[in-house]
Amino acid sequence: MPKTINQDIKPYNTKRNEKGNLEISGCDLVELAEKYGTPLYVMDKVSLLKIANEYKQAFSSYKKVNMMFASKALMTSAIAKILHEAGFGFDVVSGGEIHTINHAKVDMNFATFNGNNKTKEEIEMALKLNIGRVSVDNFYEIKLLDEIAQKLNKTQKILLRITPGIECHTHEYIQTGHLDSKFGFDLTQTDLAVETILKECKNLEIMGLHAHIGSQIFETQVYYDEIEVLIKETKRLNDKYNLNLSEMNIGGGLGITYTEKDCPPSVDKIAEVILTSIKDNCAKYNLDEPTLYIEPGRSIVGTSGVTLYTVGSYKNVPHFNKKYIAVDGGMADNPRPSMYGALYSAEIANNKADEPFEKVTVAGRFCESGDILIKDISLQSPKTGDILCVYNTGAYGYSMSSNYNNVLKPAMVLVNNSQSDIIIKRQTYDQLTQNDVIL
Repeated sequence: MPKTINQDIKPYNTKRNEKGNLEISGCDLVELAEKYGTPLYVMDKVSLLKIANEYKQAFSSYKKVNMMFASKALMTSAIAKILHEAGFGFDVVSGGEIHTINHAKVDMNFATFNGNNKTKEEIEMALKLNIGRVSVDNFYEIKLLDEIAQKLNKTQKILLRITPGIECHTHEYIQTGHLDSKFGFDLTQTDLAVETILKECKNLEIMGLHAHIGSQIFETQVYYDEIEVLIKETKRLNDKYNLNLSEMNIGGGLGITYTEKDCPPSVDKIAEVILTSIKDNCAKYNLDEPTLYIEPGRSIVGTSGVTLYTVGSYKNVPHFNKKYIAVDGGMADNPRPSMYGALYSAEIANNKADEPFEKVTVAGRFCESGDILIKDISLQSPKTGDILCVYNTGAYGYSMSSNYNNVLKPAMVLVNNSQSDIIIKRQTYDQLTQNDVIL
């Protein structure tokens, strides 16, 4: 099967130009750093649309499929607009994400509201904006959602989120399908959940089941197994309660290539496994093929984005034969290395063709010993003023960023066809203190 974007480390149109500088989609990264400052998030529109189309093509043989972008990976108005125009709906998990896609003029019928502790205000916002589906996560939410739907005189279509009892080999913090999870109903609770909805909730219409098995997944069999669990449970509930559950949301989770050691499957491969499992298990359990929802996030935006930093100070530690270089960002603009021990690839963006390589550790600027972006990476003689390009930061960089140490959040630019455009402005000091109250 051909490679898809999630199997590459660099955005699609990355190369060295005649100056010896890195460029993406015709935009010189050193010039971007000079124009917009650093740290700087850079998103490549070509890569973004290429992976979106790879997903659509991979599932094109299945006529009842809804592609839903997992907004938590990266949510800006511009990204939402681009992906919606590419045919994607949205999995949203907060009022802020709902507000952002609405601001981007997304048709809210193509959105699913997910999460384990939605607030009353968020649910009211979602229903007033005519959200397509709410993925119900617990008994408290069933009753709260029904009360709000009654008050608004609406019948809300819902999916029931279950934990399928499948563990994938990924970091424990991003496993979501195993039984001991904060998300969803386990399979011993689904009967009571369905009975509660049918007997006590006049304003909820259950359409199907929803499950996630995790994130940064490299296996394929877990998707086959997840679908079997969902189809088997759908058939059982349909028969027992005379239902017609016809929708199945399998989440997302496909991994990407952060370093050369990573070997995620292609989009085509997981599509093959998913569609084969649907066909096999619908035949096995005598069920009509359902409407499929799939929710990729990281694999859509991860490889499409890089972060640019300027190298500042450096430090040699002779006793350990080690060298640190420090950049002007770190754990506040990309907390994943500190939180998960996440690994990244990087290179110097400016021309260093004649410089020898040396092993260094890239440290962030924040007041934490654990603020290390990349340990023991080989770079071409990094010096103060060099521009460092860290790959695969499109997912969970900006979306998890903070103002730790009261450092300003970076800007984000979109590059395409030798043109760059700001899609997130750099935060200012006045914006940083605009909500402060002096007593």
